[in-house]
Amino acid sequence: MNAKKILFLVLGLVAITAIVVGTILHSRSGVLAVSTDKAVRQELIATVSGTGQIKPKTYVNVGATAFGRITHLYVKEGDHVKKDQMLATVESDQPASAVAAQQATIASNKTTVDSYVAAEKTAKANVAEADADLEQKKLDYDRARLLYENALISKQDYDAKKAAYDVSAATLQQRQAAVAQAIAQTASARSTVTQSVATLRGNDYSLGLTQSRAPFDALVTNVPVREGETVVVGIQNAEGSTLMTLADMSVITAEVKVDETDIVNVRLGQPADVTVDALPGRSFRGHVTEVGDQALLRTTGLATSQSTTGTEEAKDFKVVVTLDNPTDELRPGLSTTAKIVTANKPDTLTIPIQALVQRDLNAETTYYQNHGMDKDSVSSSLSGKKKPELVQGVFLIVEDKKKFRAKFVPVTTGITGTTDIEVLSGLNAGQEIITGRYQVLRTLKSGTAIKRDNSLQSGSSASS
Repeated sequence: MNAKKILFLVLGLVAITAIVVGTILHSRSGVLAVSTDKAVRQELIATVSGTGQIKPKTYVNVGATAFGRITHLYVKEGDHVKKDQMLATVESDQPASAVAAQQATIASNKTTVDSYVAAEKTAKANVAEADADLEQKKLDYDRARLLYENALISKQDYDAKKAAYDVSAATLQQRQAAVAQAIAQTASARSTVTQSVATLRGNDYSLGLTQSRAPFDALVTNVPVREGETVVVGIQNAEGSTLMTLADMSVITAEVKVDETDIVNVRLGQPADVTVDALPGRSFRGHVTEVGDQALLRTTGLATSQSTTGTEEAKDFKVVVTLDNPTDELRPGLSTTAKIVTANKPDTLTIPIQALVQRDLNAETTYYQNHGMDKDSVSSSLSGKKKPELVQGVFLIVEDKKKFRAKFVPVTTGITGTTDIEVLSGLNAGQEIITGRYQVLRTLKSGTAIKRDNSLQSGSSASS
C-alpha cells in the first residue's frame, strides 16, 4: 500500500514537472532573440565619397610649332621649370638663314636711305644757290631796265640781262623739283626699310617657332619624344606633335566621380578629406570647387550627350576638390578618394541605419497593436479599408504583461551618416529600439514577444 502511494506520488511529481517544463518551453518557443540599441543625441556627419585621381588645376601639352628634327631637349620628366625657360629646339637652319638674309637686306636699304638723305641735302643746297643767283640776276635786270628806259644802254645789253634773269629763275624751279624728287626717294627708301623690318619680324617669328619655352612655372610631367625625332605641326593628340606636358603644381585638385544618387547633396565650397593611395595614412583637406552638370557613363566615361547608345547604365558626375595645402609629394595621376562633408549636425537625435524598416501602416498586426482589439474584430474592421500604406519606422521594445514585445513606430528621418541616421520625429532620446538581426527585422511584426540578446550584434559583426 505504501509502495503504491509512493509510486502515485512520484508519477504526480513527474507529471507536474512535465507540465511546467512544457509550459516554459511553449512560452519560450514564440520569443524572438533580438539585438537592441538606443536613440541617442550626438554629432552626425553626412559624407559622399568619390574616387578619381590627382590633377593640377592648370596643365598644358606643349606641342610642336615647327616641322623638323628635334636638336635639343633641355628638360626631362620631373624637372621644375620657370616661365620662359627654354624647353626644346627644332632644327632651324632655314629660318635662321632667312633672318640673316633679311638683316643684310635691311642694312642695305638703310644705306640707300642714307644716300638719298645726302642727295636731298645736296638738292636743297643747290636750291639755296639758285635762289641767291636769281636774286642777283633780278638786281642786274632791274638796273638794266632803268638804264635802258633812260637810253643809257643798248637794247642788246638789256636783252642779255633779261635772258640771264629768266635762266636763273628756271634753274631755281628745276632745283626745287630736284629737292621734291630727293624727298620722295628718301621716303620710298624708308618705306622699303619698314617693309624689310616687318619681313624680318615674320622671319624671327618663324625662327622662334623652332624654340619651345615654358608658358608658366611648372613641373614637367611627361616627355614622349627624344632628341633626333621628327615632329609635325597641327595634329592634336597625335604621336610626334606633343613635345611634353607641363603642370602648374601650385594649385592641385582631386578630380573624382560621384554616384548620381549622391550628387544632389554636393555643393560648391563643401569641405572634403582627400586620401591618396600612394601615401597611406595621410589625409589632405580641401573644398569643392566644381560640380559637373553632365552625367558620365560609368563604363566609358563619356558624357551622356556624346553617347550614341540608348542603354541604361550607372552614371557618375565629375566633382573637383581643390586641396588647401598640397605638398611636393603629390603627382598628377595618383589614385585618390575624396570624402565630401555634405552636412554636419553637432547635436541631433540618431539611430543605427539598420534599425529602419518599412511596414504597412494599415496592416492587421499594426492595427491590433495600436487599438488593442482581438484579431477577429480587427479583420472585420479592416475589410474595405485603405490600400496598403508603406511607411518607414523602427520597432520599439515595450513591456506588456511582464513580457517584452515589439512595437512599430513611424519615424521621419533627416541626413544619413556612415552608420547612423538622423531622426526628426517619432522617437525620443533614450528609447530602446530593435536593430537586428536582418532576418528578424525583415519579418518582425508589432506585438511579437522578444528578448534582448546583444551578442547577436557582435556575432553578426564578426561574421561579416
